[in-house]
Amino acid sequence: MAKKVSLVDTTKAASKSPDKVQPWKELGLKQEEYDRIKVILNRRPTSAELAMYSVMWSEHCSYKSSKIYLRQFGEKVTDEMKKNLMVGMGENAGVVDIGEGWAVTFKVESHNHPSYIEPFQGAATGVGGIVRDILTMGARPIAVMDQLRFGAPGHPDTARVVNGVVSGISFYGNCLGLPNIGGETVFNKVYQGNPLVNALSVGALRHNDLKLAKADHPGDLVILFGARTGADGIGGVSVLASEAFDADGPSRRPAVQVGDPFAEKVLIECCLELYAAGVVAGIQDLGGAGLSCATSELASNGRRGMRVQLKNVLLRDASLTPEEILMSESQERMMAIVPKKHLKAFTKIVNKHEVEFSVLGKVIREPRLYINWGKEEIVSVPPRSVAHDGPVYERPVAYPKWIDTLNERSVNKLGLARAQNASELASQLVQVVSSPNQASKSWITDQYDHYVGGNTALAMPDDSGMVRVSEDSGLGVAIATDANGKYCQLDPYAGAKLALAESYRNVAASGAVPMAVTNCLNFGSPENPEVMWQFKEATAGLADGCLELGIPVTGGNVSFYNQTGDTAIYPTPVVGVLGVIDDVARRIPSGWQDEGNNIYLLGITRDELDGSAWAEVIHDHLGGKPPVVDLAKEKELAELMHGANLQGLIASAHDLSDGGLAQAVVESCLRFNVGARIWLIELIERDRIDLTAALFSESQGRMLISVGREDDVKFVGLCEARGIPVLRIGVTDSVKELVIQDVATWSLEELRNSHSATIPELFG
Repeated sequence: MAKKVSLVDTTKAASKSPDKVQPWKELGLKQEEYDRIKVILNRRPTSAELAMYSVMWSEHCSYKSSKIYLRQFGEKVTDEMKKNLMVGMGENAGVVDIGEGWAVTFKVESHNHPSYIEPFQGAATGVGGIVRDILTMGARPIAVMDQLRFGAPGHPDTARVVNGVVSGISFYGNCLGLPNIGGETVFNKVYQGNPLVNALSVGALRHNDLKLAKADHPGDLVILFGARTGADGIGGVSVLASEAFDADGPSRRPAVQVGDPFAEKVLIECCLELYAAGVVAGIQDLGGAGLSCATSELASNGRRGMRVQLKNVLLRDASLTPEEILMSESQERMMAIVPKKHLKAFTKIVNKHEVEFSVLGKVIREPRLYINWGKEEIVSVPPRSVAHDGPVYERPVAYPKWIDTLNERSVNKLGLARAQNASELASQLVQVVSSPNQASKSWITDQYDHYVGGNTALAMPDDSGMVRVSEDSGLGVAIATDANGKYCQLDPYAGAKLALAESYRNVAASGAVPMAVTNCLNFGSPENPEVMWQFKEATAGLADGCLELGIPVTGGNVSFYNQTGDTAIYPTPVVGVLGVIDDVARRIPSGWQDEGNNIYLLGITRDELDGSAWAEVIHDHLGGKPPVVDLAKEKELAELMHGANLQGLIASAHDLSDGGLAQAVVESCLRFNVGARIWLIELIERDRIDLTAALFSESQGRMLISVGREDDVKFVGLCEARGIPVLRIGVTDSVKELVIQDVATWSLEELRNSHSATIPELFG
């Protein structure tokens, strides 16, 4: 009788067949990386080990091209910046102390490529993944946001991506019962084949509920619970999907994960009950790289090892190979480290929630990860070599020669025509505020539930989202996310600072005090030296900016390879700023609500139209230098807003950014359908600018404020005492009109129709 031959590639077989040809290149590894794996193991890797290293050493998981630049976020900090930071970079999400024994955790991550291939599931599972990251810290997720970049609005494929992404976000978030409180949507042809779908989540926890994902106690059980493991998502973080295995087998399944928000909702409640009962030492979600990531990271974080039996994994597809089980990115799964004495209590809780689980193995003292397929050992690796000590590259960096020409092509140097009369200026205002990037995004955001849970204090279209954390005191947090790819294309260092400044200013406009930063850095290929120069400059700008403002980076995400052929997207560092407000009842809306209030412009307006919405919409132009940003002035402005809000002096506040004063005035009128009369002559004379610059300049450090007449003197005095330029430019009006003196009069209905119609006409 013939001896049965195992088809599984074992560690023993790997030792005996060093010359076996392996598909390392097809799995996305470089020759030097494959050679390094052989040195680490002192033999060739098994097919399972090769698959693990290929996903964990991928750009998405290992940050191998960005690590040398990301380190500065932890180096350019002061003790003062760290005083409220409970958990910083390196964990699933940063955690910030917000007072009263409360902490919040927040993070933003990308799901860009999956959202182009399969927009609905790509975006939906992006939401699910970031929510699970928040959950692993011991927090209850309390809100989500999204930052979206799509291709040209008129391109035939853009509607497919927009409708799929928006539907996926709304489906998953609404089913979870999490309010979507903000974000942004931008259209530009550079994102045509590489849309950006960045998802943010925030969670709240008591200080003593903080959990860290690590396995550091030998004998503790390793338990997989949640959804069963399927073939969806295999290769999601690398190029594993097709070439590695038989093309006719299960590896031909889609690389995009499939989400089930109802299963995740149950999983959230189950995890929170496990935390409350004290029966888990830590929990890690299974997102990118699946079991490969969860096992190696937990063991590495705890400086220990594991013995895992892969056949114990509950499957929904019995045809999966061991390698595919390790790589699967099936959603709604978590891995818990459970002390043996708590197994019974753990079992009772998961059974109560009807969540399936299986014990995969245990934590061991030896810092090595052993994975078996039945009796066959298929993985034996140092977990740190997989999870944390992967390759680190200092990629070639080259200054882009084209950027000098781009910077020389400024609005003024080219002599781009400005409006010659009031009628032309009025027409340009409507063109700008109704353009796809400046128009109302309510067709998109109305598909999201902003108020589920009852703790939302501010949401779209306000400058930042705000949620109440403590229902007793009213303590809450505000979050804003911003990026301007056009500014970063002109100057990535300044562009990153400008994104930080805008997000910081939006939080300050709500009445909250900015405290911490997260980021999602979206760039082209790291193998392109010019892209790496952009990345180097942007990370330096962001790190230097945070140091100037005195707020730390708590964590984030890097997304490379966002390019089609040789054409990369604009560098797009999305910056999220979190602020704290002691009582959300003191929140400041972005539009005026009462007639007879005085309207003030804070800050100085310069002739800064390069990279502006006006230049793009009116002249289809990008060139010159982005606006100058003065972060010391931004900090002074934020401190003024906080002081004035504590005294109850501010009725509304809207930051000035894309579209300038014209955009801010229109949005402030439409927010609560209250009109205004605006005059610009004093602004033009004081700042020595023309009407076009007065309306459309995107100078930084400015806010549009409305103040009740009874608080007028006190507010102006406060501004003058703090050295903040303040100028009265109008008054709110009971007539449903916007009047800009010497320009035009518009009914609010007319403006609303123009501002609101664009997106539904394109995609509705």
